[in-house]
Amino acid sequence: MDAPTDQPLNDKLLSDIQRLSFEYFLKEANPANGLIADRNAPGAPASIAAVGLALSSYPVGVERGFMTRAAAVGRTLATLRFFWDAPHGTEPDATGYKGFYYHFLDMKMGRRVWNCELSTVDTALLLAGALAAGAYFGEDDESELEISRLADALYRRADWRWAQNGGATVTHGWRSGKGFLRYRWQGYDEALILYVLGLGSPTHPLPAESYAAWLSTYKWKKIYGRELIYAGPLFIHQLSHIWIDFRDIRDAFMRNHGSDYFENSRQATYLQRDYAIRNPRGFSGYGENCWGITASDGPGSKRHMTVGDRRVYGYLARGAPFGPDDGTLSPWAAITSLPFAPEIVLPALRHFHEIDLHEGNPYGFTASFNPTIAAADGRSGGWVSPDHVGINQGPITLMIENYRSDFLWRLMRRVPAIATGLHRAGFSGGWL
Repeated sequence: MDAPTDQPLNDKLLSDIQRLSFEYFLKEANPANGLIADRNAPGAPASIAAVGLALSSYPVGVERGFMTRAAAVGRTLATLRFFWDAPHGTEPDATGYKGFYYHFLDMKMGRRVWNCELSTVDTALLLAGALAAGAYFGEDDESELEISRLADALYRRADWRWAQNGGATVTHGWRSGKGFLRYRWQGYDEALILYVLGLGSPTHPLPAESYAAWLSTYKWKKIYGRELIYAGPLFIHQLSHIWIDFRDIRDAFMRNHGSDYFENSRQATYLQRDYAIRNPRGFSGYGENCWGITASDGPGSKRHMTVGDRRVYGYLARGAPFGPDDGTLSPWAAITSLPFAPEIVLPALRHFHEIDLHEGNPYGFTASFNPTIAAADGRSGGWVSPDHVGINQGPITLMIENYRSDFLWRLMRRVPAIATGLHRAGFSGGWL
């Protein structure tokens, strides 16, 4: 644990990084429709997952004094009205269909871009944000009551059974004119929040058998002496935990293994540090306070390239300890594990601060860096990602808050869809 003398520094760093991360949602946005840019790059489209994280972050912004309640209500209402009224159908340039939405949307008009998929998991993150907003803005005020009504209506519109496409598990998505994607949410992944929301639906719920089918695809492993459900990228162990407090609640799989998903994420966090300490591939910078391998941008300008005898990649779902790993680390991935293992995350946070990963970055630490690849300016972090990404910024803001106050966890406990979904999935114990 941290020495008492470190606490003031920890508090200041957490406050600063939370505020800077939150500002992404204030500045990289279209206030008229609430859409949030996927990244702070010219011409970037909106990401519906980033919108869900923004909707969840506005209440934190109010509580922490980052924005006024009136401003948060205005932004939230614009967002929910847009998604409720946006074109919904089979047309190739629609915004959504069957209660689900396309992964990326044009920032101004809100129509589908890049021939992207109608994404089931990204819609789940959007709906989680809508439900968080509906739970928070509950005052007897016309605008706040409209937020609650729209959040509920959007959630009720999603047809989860349709998204199964006749199978037991849920498909990754659908494309206009082409139909369902061939991949399904199977194996331990970020879809835990998807299955909980799907099971909790009062209109088109997933059958309980769907969750059982998902559990049947898990793989329990023992790595470096740690036992857990394995997934390589760290974000998989974090994303659903933004909204759901999994401490001491267990489904059938976790009861059989004497664990819970919170403890599983704690073990995954330590596993990442274990890997960085071992550093089997000999990358620069790795160590007990420098770790965090996840889905991220990288120095490769294409899908992959070679620098010397090192293969490096562009955007890729990196993982540890089985790879892929090209020396690229993501500070946000370590910070988002704060509730699980603060005793190792806080020293990493201080290390990232010491090597100037925040320098010149308007929204806090850089999204990713690669110290093995020398920087032209001699920066100790080596290559540094030029962009910030919305789905990185939101988890920082929200998991810092869950660590500090349990705020979003306590808020979401009051959402009937969450409790119902967890019960239908077979969870029991703890706050349930």
